[in-house]
Amino acid sequence: MDIDNFDFEFKPFEKMTPEDYALIGFKGGLEVHQQILTEKKLFCRCPAGHYSEKYNSEILRHMRPTLSELGEYDGTALMEFKTKKDIIYHINYDTVCTYEMDDTPPFPMNDQALDIAIEISMLYNAHITDEVHIARKQYLDGSIPTGFQRTAIVSVGGIIPYKDRYINVIQLSIEEDACREYSDIGHQRVYLTDRLGMPLIETVTAPEMRTPQEIADVNRIISNLARGTHKVRTGIGAAREDVNISVRGGTRSEIKGVSHIEMIPKLTYNEAMRQWSLLHLREELKHRGITTETFQAKYADVTKLMRHSHFSPIAQSVSNGLSVKCVVLKGFRGLLHWQTQTDTYFSKEISDRVRVIACLTTLPNIMHSDSQSEFIPSSEWANLKKFVGSAENDTLVLVWGNYQDTETAANEVIIRAKEATIGIPNETRQALEDGTTGFERILPGPQRMYPDTDLPPIVLMQERVEKIRNNLPVPFWEKKNHYISIGIDEISAEKLAISKYSDLFEKIIKELKIDAKLASEIFIIFPKKLRKKDINFDAINPDDLFEILKHFANGKMTKFNLLELIQKTIENGKFSEDLLPPSIDELKIHSTILESLNDLDSIEIRNGQEKDKLLTAIVMEKLQYHADGNLVHKLVKEILQKQEN
Repeated sequence: MDIDNFDFEFKPFEKMTPEDYALIGFKGGLEVHQQILTEKKLFCRCPAGHYSEKYNSEILRHMRPTLSELGEYDGTALMEFKTKKDIIYHINYDTVCTYEMDDTPPFPMNDQALDIAIEISMLYNAHITDEVHIARKQYLDGSIPTGFQRTAIVSVGGIIPYKDRYINVIQLSIEEDACREYSDIGHQRVYLTDRLGMPLIETVTAPEMRTPQEIADVNRIISNLARGTHKVRTGIGAAREDVNISVRGGTRSEIKGVSHIEMIPKLTYNEAMRQWSLLHLREELKHRGITTETFQAKYADVTKLMRHSHFSPIAQSVSNGLSVKCVVLKGFRGLLHWQTQTDTYFSKEISDRVRVIACLTTLPNIMHSDSQSEFIPSSEWANLKKFVGSAENDTLVLVWGNYQDTETAANEVIIRAKEATIGIPNETRQALEDGTTGFERILPGPQRMYPDTDLPPIVLMQERVEKIRNNLPVPFWEKKNHYISIGIDEISAEKLAISKYSDLFEKIIKELKIDAKLASEIFIIFPKKLRKKDINFDAINPDDLFEILKHFANGKMTKFNLLELIQKTIENGKFSEDLLPPSIDELKIHSTILESLNDLDSIEIRNGQEKDKLLTAIVMEKLQYHADGNLVHKLVKEILQKQEN
């Protein structure tokens, strides 16, 4: 692509349109990870879902790359090896065994987890594999003590209905979860091992989403489909999304570990903006005569020269016996201030590499001559330029730290600058809280996957598959559409479709003839109201709830009384007819209305048409909402009409 033909400039996030994204060739795909709700882990018999930061011991390990089956090293593994990290694992004996620490072979795969993965695959109408072949996926960041993750494809193909089209599902895999990162400072990374080995599914879509909002929408559908089975975990960390983004003329970048679906639109907007900007940066470099072949850079040790630097972090480093390197990027003047994302510049691309690979984690970790700050005065830059022999159109980049780290950092500055001549590097990106993305690691290649030698393939017998197929739940999107068709608003319909009370909801509107809108309020609004009182709606027995709703359907109480009765039942532990509100007959209602007329006379009525509603409210309050509101309103209108006549 000749990017000069595309002069599109990014608008603020809020003003971007689908047409804008189409112009840049925006494409997005998803890899959605969801923990499966099982008692045990995937390849051992340790309990799953027991989270705790408490630990009994620590294990220290160093990761080293290994050759693939084809005799090649994975680029990501080599990158992680350069970091020279000490990996420390906090071990809790209640949740971790020798398998997770790679001291014993794996157990056979958890059958319960595999059945759930098959079930969810079927809801996508995917093709179930005849055999499940377990593979090893290499991870050298230390997140898995073995250095690899066991994973297996369960199904291929499948579809997700979205608006007026379908999104294709490439595959669904089952795999073991990694450790939780506790800290990552300098050359030391600490992991918690409580979730390590828990089973999860990974749903991979085709890159068919056309806007950031579409990615978020489809992600929500995927999440809701799994949650609607009630066989996946919910809560913080139970579901994580990786988003793949590309624009016309570029290549795929992966945003790793997005924890909230709401973050996706802003993150993917910024990533598309970054990629488009990097393509333009490549063209600017070409215009300057800088290509991959002509690129020039060098670095020099400037420790002695910087011992009296006006920038205190550098001066302090020198006084502490540390090193300072100065990188010269030939012809790059002004380009480190090239905008890449919202309030973000190309200098951050370099800073991220230095932080991640050279482990210079204290920010700022670089200073450059394109900076508009005054931390390093122009006279100091002039001395540096003279010392390293740079030209007027060059850019200088300073890094400081111990000798080995600054050597690594200087080389990474050069590597990342040279990659600018290519355009968009193959990277895994980190989702940042401000809605931008940051470098995490080199994008893994196929070299990191190889067959597992400890576990044989699992043959999926037809009887097993058909048993699961015969007991499939209704897919989330079908339930949602059905609820909308009977008058439920879209938001409530979506919540009901994944609710564990969806079957009970359908039962009460069918058998008890309770209005669908009112029934939806019971299962959506009531839990929120009770939560404000620190009362858990889920604590009520479903049979008790159905019995209560039978009394409600028979006219024994108002909606207000219903909520009150549910609360009393939860507090009591079980339902009893003694908890039912007292019945109010028409005679009592009639007398209360007459008593309340004097109250009405003392209130200024601005709109005569509202008099009946106001009186109804007064009467209902006096009766403590134990009477039928419709009946009260009917009697109020009759009495007021008689008075007027």
